[in-house]
Amino acid sequence: MKTLIFDLDDTLVVEKASAAAAFVETCQLAASRYGLDPETLHQSVRETCRELWHYESPARTYAVDVGISSWEALWSRFGGDNEHLAAFRDWAPTYRQRSWRNALLRHDIDDADFADELAETFPVLRRKRHVVYPDVRPALDELRQSYRLALLTNGASDLQREKIEGAGIGPYFEATLVAGDIGVAKPHPRMFTTILEQLGAQPDDAVMLGDSLRKDVAGAQKAGLKAVWVNRNGTPPKNRFTPDLEVADLRKLQRRLAETPFHR
Repeated sequence: MKTLIFDLDDTLVVEKASAAAAFVETCQLAASRYGLDPETLHQSVRETCRELWHYESPARTYAVDVGISSWEALWSRFGGDNEHLAAFRDWAPTYRQRSWRNALLRHDIDDADFADELAETFPVLRRKRHVVYPDVRPALDELRQSYRLALLTNGASDLQREKIEGAGIGPYFEATLVAGDIGVAKPHPRMFTTILEQLGAQPDDAVMLGDSLRKDVAGAQKAGLKAVWVNRNGTPPKNRFTPDLEVADLRKLQRRLAETPFHR
């Protein structure tokens, strides 16, 4: 195996926990002003933004196709030229304000100006949290001595590239492909064939690494690649997908790859 292709969110960069921390810090404003428990408001805004995203989004199908989540839409700039991104840019201020206002209304707080303040605060706090896991840089420093490295991630192109730049990991990768670049997301086979084409590599040359058994592992295997499940928390598998290798710490990856006979 000559090429390692990495997923981004919750494989290299801390996505869910970073988002949760930014939500809770934003919700601290409601604790100060109204005595509302920050975690309670956090859960409420997660629900209200998800409802709006699923039922009123101007380009719902596109968002599903490229893997844009409701909470990412609360801070994405939706940069790009296609009509779907333009529709999201137009709708985003309303979406963000209504997400926060509806969450406040669930707790009998009717304050549109405060909802505006929360909607403007969350993106600022989320952008301060481009965090990589402690094992990432040591592992990439070691692996790039022996392998070609690439990055394959779902999501809006501008937002995912902002995460990569903010985390400072872009220079490690010879090629980077975001679902928003081509209009489909993992586990669609075209994600894997396109990154291989960019690298001039064959499926037999490459291993996909990611935290999702369905999107990263099964998607890669269907496209003819071997796949490593990055299971940081030792979570028991909840579906039928079987990775070719499982690791909890990327610093052990090079040794594990050397020990694993990736024969077909």
